[in-house]
Amino acid sequence: MEKEDLKIVNRGLEDEMELSGYRLCRWKLVLVGLGGLCTGGFLFLLLYWMPEWCVKATCTRTAVRDAEVALLRSTDEFKRWFRARVRIMLAPGKNPYDNLASQTASPQANDHAHNPSDSAPEKITRIQGDQHVQIRYFTLHSTKYFWNDTIHNFEVLKGLEDLSMTCSSVHSKHSLGLNKNQQEYRRFFFGLNEIDVKVPSLFKLLIKEVLNPFYIFQLFSVILWCTDEYYYYAMAIVVMSFISIATSLYTIKKQYVMLHDMVATHSTVRVTVYRGDNETEEALSTDLVPGDVIVIPSNGIIMPCDAVLICGTCIVNESMLTGESVPVTKTDLPNPQQDKKGGDGDTIYGTEEHKRHTLFCGTNVIQTRYYTGEMVKAVVVRTGFSTAKGQLIRSILYPKPTDFKLYRDAYLFLLCLVAVASIVFVYSLVMKILNQEPVKEIIVKSLDIITITVPPALPAAMTAGIVYAQRRLKKVGIFSISPQRINICGQLNLVCFDKTGTLTEDGLDMWGIQRTEDGRFHHSEEKADDKSLVTTKFVSCMATCHSLTKIEGQLSGDPLDLKMFEATGWILVEATEEETAQHDRIELTYVKPPNQLLPPPVISPEQDMELSELYELSASYMIGIVRQFSFSSALQRMSVVVRQIGERRMDAYLKGAPEVVASLCKKESVPEDFAEVLEDYTKQGFRVIALAHRRLESKLTFHKVQNINRDQIEKNMDFLGLIVMQNKLKTETPGVLEDLRRANIRTVMVTGDNMLTAISVARDCGMIQPQDRVIIADALPPKDGQAAKINWHYADKPGKPSNKPTKLEEMEIIMDDGHSETRPQEQYHFAMSGKSFAVIIEHFQDLLQKLVLHGTVFARMAPDQKTQLVETLESVDYFVGMCGDGANDCGALKRAHAGISLSELEASVASPFTSTTPSITCVPNLIREGRAALITSFCVFKFMALYSIIQCLSVALLYSIGSNLGDFQFLFIDIAIILLIVFTMSLNSAWKELVARRPPSGLVSVPLLFSVLTQILICLGFQIMGFLLIQKLDWYSKPDFYNCSAPHMDNSTNSGTKEERIMNDVNTTLFFVSSFQYLIVAVVFSKGKPFRQPSYKNWPFVLSTLIVTIFLFFIMFVPISGIYQFLELVCVPLSWRVAMVLIVLGNTLVSVFIEEGMELYGTKCLSWLCCRRRKVPKARYMHLAQELSVDPDWPPKPKSTTEAKPGPHPDDCSYHIEAVS
Repeated sequence: MEKEDLKIVNRGLEDEMELSGYRLCRWKLVLVGLGGLCTGGFLFLLLYWMPEWCVKATCTRTAVRDAEVALLRSTDEFKRWFRARVRIMLAPGKNPYDNLASQTASPQANDHAHNPSDSAPEKITRIQGDQHVQIRYFTLHSTKYFWNDTIHNFEVLKGLEDLSMTCSSVHSKHSLGLNKNQQEYRRFFFGLNEIDVKVPSLFKLLIKEVLNPFYIFQLFSVILWCTDEYYYYAMAIVVMSFISIATSLYTIKKQYVMLHDMVATHSTVRVTVYRGDNETEEALSTDLVPGDVIVIPSNGIIMPCDAVLICGTCIVNESMLTGESVPVTKTDLPNPQQDKKGGDGDTIYGTEEHKRHTLFCGTNVIQTRYYTGEMVKAVVVRTGFSTAKGQLIRSILYPKPTDFKLYRDAYLFLLCLVAVASIVFVYSLVMKILNQEPVKEIIVKSLDIITITVPPALPAAMTAGIVYAQRRLKKVGIFSISPQRINICGQLNLVCFDKTGTLTEDGLDMWGIQRTEDGRFHHSEEKADDKSLVTTKFVSCMATCHSLTKIEGQLSGDPLDLKMFEATGWILVEATEEETAQHDRIELTYVKPPNQLLPPPVISPEQDMELSELYELSASYMIGIVRQFSFSSALQRMSVVVRQIGERRMDAYLKGAPEVVASLCKKESVPEDFAEVLEDYTKQGFRVIALAHRRLESKLTFHKVQNINRDQIEKNMDFLGLIVMQNKLKTETPGVLEDLRRANIRTVMVTGDNMLTAISVARDCGMIQPQDRVIIADALPPKDGQAAKINWHYADKPGKPSNKPTKLEEMEIIMDDGHSETRPQEQYHFAMSGKSFAVIIEHFQDLLQKLVLHGTVFARMAPDQKTQLVETLESVDYFVGMCGDGANDCGALKRAHAGISLSELEASVASPFTSTTPSITCVPNLIREGRAALITSFCVFKFMALYSIIQCLSVALLYSIGSNLGDFQFLFIDIAIILLIVFTMSLNSAWKELVARRPPSGLVSVPLLFSVLTQILICLGFQIMGFLLIQKLDWYSKPDFYNCSAPHMDNSTNSGTKEERIMNDVNTTLFFVSSFQYLIVAVVFSKGKPFRQPSYKNWPFVLSTLIVTIFLFFIMFVPISGIYQFLELVCVPLSWRVAMVLIVLGNTLVSVFIEEGMELYGTKCLSWLCCRRRKVPKARYMHLAQELSVDPDWPPKPKSTTEAKPGPHPDDCSYHIEAVS
């Protein structure tokens, strides 16, 4: 392709593609049409399978802007080709965000201006009548790509985010909504707001399925067999193919219907659209376009689009997207322009950065909260397939192909079979010509060899093992939406685990609190609901700083918030809509202590205690929550603004990660021993949360608070103390991790929790062994002209004296000794936070792969960082599993080779595997079944390859004497032997425990190829032995020697009818010998330990093999006339039958001896050869480990610093690493 005319679409995204333009060429179309007719339609099929060839054969290259056909190629490792027809649309303008009043089509810089006076219908009519603008676009994977003259490329219009609008512009320019004309104009570009999963008709699916290359080959085989009068076998294959196609169609149709129903359930709802000036109208959700403003009803709604809240608060269940069933509070988008001080805080709006203010499509708004006279409004940001739900559905509809060595090798193996077929084809062609047979006979018989060598039952046989494994997984509560990945699970050698809810119990238990006063810690206290603490700021913070809400009378929200609030014993009261309107209160939620916790009132004799005064006493302790800044995993904190009833001034309370909270407090309020106390708790594995308080200025009114930036609130706070919570390990966690460790499967912890807590949990559960060292990599970004750097320090081992300098020296010595002596890879572990990980990715690319090689604890990781970590591990050739509860792990679960979600919610649709029991015992179960399925695939492939070759050899030998196998002989071999054996040999269940070695990942490996080749030679040798021996016997050409009631034939001639040519002694001999050979290789290849249960435990396989063996011996020694006529066999003398048994026994002994010998000594021989050749390991991580084992400067020494220095050239992205002690 000419580089200058090659465009890149979706640059930097997962679906990045190269695009080139083509124009249809008439003379090429005519030539292709003629070629298709001449080849009987085969050329059309070839072009259907190969989009690149199709476009190049029918079109000529042109500029992308003038293209009629777009040819695209993905830039990932798969390099897939796609073609799309470029269409032309007539629209009133070129830019969907333009103001319709403007006659020009020039895009506005940052926004569209809204002018209600432009709503006159004649304006849009006039523009449509006078100025039709041609817009070129094409559709691929449910996404429209429009031509943009400014960037001279096709681009996707996603929604309002295309405008790079600021938070303040969302409020100032988009809060009034669109008029009807603007809405219709935008619909030209964005289409209907629907995620349209079209269920293809059965006819379409049938055509698509039948045009599969494999079924075309089968069709060719059937036509060929019918030409040669092999009707029965042809019909059997047709029936098998029909069943296979019907099953496939049923499964595909069912998946489409399920997906369609899942999407369609709430895809069309009635919504209230805001038109400005407090005018609203009812409309269907399909009419919505980006820029519309919708009113969220108080009783909730299933969101039909992605929208940003600009007014009010919503309680949302996002389980469909995140897997987290806990309701989330969404607040309105801050408007920095309304806050005088916060003008600088105006940021570009993004759905990910501002997800706490964004309502996503498919999520369920349970209830809304709003102020008197105000509607809860949201601006539509994205519609249709551009929404979060739409992207999820697209990833299911158009998944990336599974890149696994087994599948690549399978095609290579088929090519080898085709090569063998070609050799035998040439041989048979020569033999037929030498025998002077008719031309038709020569062509048919020679082509028949190819249909024998490539077995028609191969795909069905290959999937059998996976289907059985899927069924066994279902029994232990593991469900899969991607069965092909079961094989990949057999290769996993690293598993990442989320901590909370995965390795540890989901809920947290209150362990105690540690308050501070005058910059000093009090002694730790067990309970927070003590009468003496009820009026303290500490307890007030615990009672108010949360996102809890009442749903149908039940407290609901984050489990941590719930535990914290319950520990106070306070009560949460939500004001109803009527109360809010009646009293014009500004608070929406109140918290108050129960009466029994209140101090007794002091009543003087002259006081008359009335009911109203009692109310006042209780109310004086009521606190109203005025504004909530939701918890952000990026900021690691949340805060609230509250007002105690009866007080004018407001208070701010803050809770979050201790390090973050301390940094936002006045220095004098943070105890000097804060770091030591925190370290002491986190080392013991406790989850620690810090609290802070600030008395707000009296000038801050309610309305100012509603628009203030959180940074203005979260500063100059007073440190209140620590809440200490216990997160217990699940009982099964240590056992499972020990099983994985024994199986040489690395385990990594990826969590959002504190690093020292994570290290402690990693030690407790056995992820880090007691004698192993933990090196903390603390990376700092460039600052004040200084380069980025990493400070290395070693984490103390628990239970050791805290004499730090001596401790570090001791570690270093042990480290060096251990490194040179035993288990160098298990001697040290790296731990780092999400912030350090981000710095290392940006500034220390050279070090990244070295760090992940021994990285065991990754703490404070954001969801996208979890995905980046999985990608980095995969880049060094690890097969990565990811196990999480689905809350923040969706991206990583999708990206990993095997993602296992412990959540049964709809989010598990993003994960290939879902466990119904929230326990990590599913991980070893899945790996065991994966290994069993993988070994089954190898066994089946080897067996099918041998079956093809054995049959091919039999036919080739028979061709040499002008004979062939009979129709019913083929039928008996293929149905009674092959299919029966293949489908039962796949039934071996997984071995009961994980072993330290993994099965091979591909078919093209020395042991596997050696096994197949030796068995081919053995079978060939014994077939040729039988073939040659029978022709040297005295009775071979003398029919008088026969003494049977069954038919016998004269072998003296090769001419005569087809029956005469088939029914002869050589045919009968090769039929019996080859039939036993199929059974021999099935038994030899059906491996048991260490990945599958032994074959003798697979009773259907044992029974099938015994039945077929007994039947063959029976018909060999008891020649029944009816059976012999049906199978077209002849009766041979008893002595030869005994000789055939000896040949079969000899074949069995040699086959078993060679295979078992290779199993025992083959691995040792190969490892000895590899040692002598000093073979470089294929896997990148093994290569790195080898390099690091001889690196004297690795691992980094304690108290040392590594600095990143830019290269000599400004454009050079590499870095020089300098260690500075």
